[in-house]
Amino acid sequence: MIASVQEKTTSSSPSVISEEEALQILKGEVPLLPIVAKASEERFRHFGNRVRIHILDNIKNGYCPEDCGYCAQRKGGESGIQEYSLKSPEEIWEDAKKAKENGAYRFCMVTSGRGPTDKAVDKLAETISKINGELGMKVCLSAGILDAKKARALKDAGLDRYNHNLNTSEAKYNEICSTHTFQDRLTTLKAAKEAEIGLCSGIIVGMGEELKDIVQVAFELKRLGVISIPVNFFIPIKGHAIQKSSLTPEFCIRVLSVFRLVNPDSEIRVGAGREGHLGSLQSMALYVSNSLFAEGYLNVKGSEMEQTMNLIRDCNMVPEFTEGIPEGWEDYESKFLYDEKNFPELYKHKK
Repeated sequence: MIASVQEKTTSSSPSVISEEEALQILKGEVPLLPIVAKASEERFRHFGNRVRIHILDNIKNGYCPEDCGYCAQRKGGESGIQEYSLKSPEEIWEDAKKAKENGAYRFCMVTSGRGPTDKAVDKLAETISKINGELGMKVCLSAGILDAKKARALKDAGLDRYNHNLNTSEAKYNEICSTHTFQDRLTTLKAAKEAEIGLCSGIIVGMGEELKDIVQVAFELKRLGVISIPVNFFIPIKGHAIQKSSLTPEFCIRVLSVFRLVNPDSEIRVGAGREGHLGSLQSMALYVSNSLFAEGYLNVKGSEMEQTMNLIRDCNMVPEFTEGIPEGWEDYESKFLYDEKNFPELYKHKK
């Protein structure tokens, strides 16, 4: 195995563009390809040709008292999703083992609810410690609002990153949620940062926001020193309560480029919605982003691992596993699309 790159816990490189330049990119006032080339230069400068694969494990689904309009698990959403309480440590452990076997770089545990109780934190800490110690796998947790005490307990257990997305700008936030505030999210990120946990926080694009809202989130994440930024594109499904925006593949690439150029040394992840909103431009996204999710999202299916691996390979890039990059990856022969067995009707009359 080739050794993995040592990760930083906070971003430090200055932004490459200003807020005004970011708006020009999103407005389409600058041609796409020069922007992608500029963003790609930063991506390869800091991460080479490596791609980190993240697998989400929804360890608690539904039963949520929050009313986040973008979430199928929100109270009163009537989305029809399966609800279940926090999985047992044994169930989570098995999910983590499977994720590692499938090539995940980081195991992302997600729970619904406003925030974890003290008892839940104890259970999560035990699980994190075991995954960290016995699998040697990096763990990210998304469990809602935290205070300093709970953040420290999770850090002591070996938590690598804590996810708490800003989702949209402060000005827009009360339009998508009323049960907690934008400031609540900032306070949680501050608690995690003070506990020396790496911050994972991003955005959901396509919720009726203005372009300036997207730019404000990109620069707020820079101010916070967020090292891992998932850029999600809203997937409208039953149970949501917000007005969706019309997204095009080109616009999604522009958004990813802005987040890379504002946060050049942060892990930019093309998140939920890449399969539907990016379409045939998914490969272009990897020249700007250096990580992605595989095997689906919280309540929506996504690309399977084999499809994800083929996407990475087609871009002449390599997946970064927990222990690094497997030797011989470059010699791996992908399945030949035009193999005879894929076209039985075409070849049935051959001599």
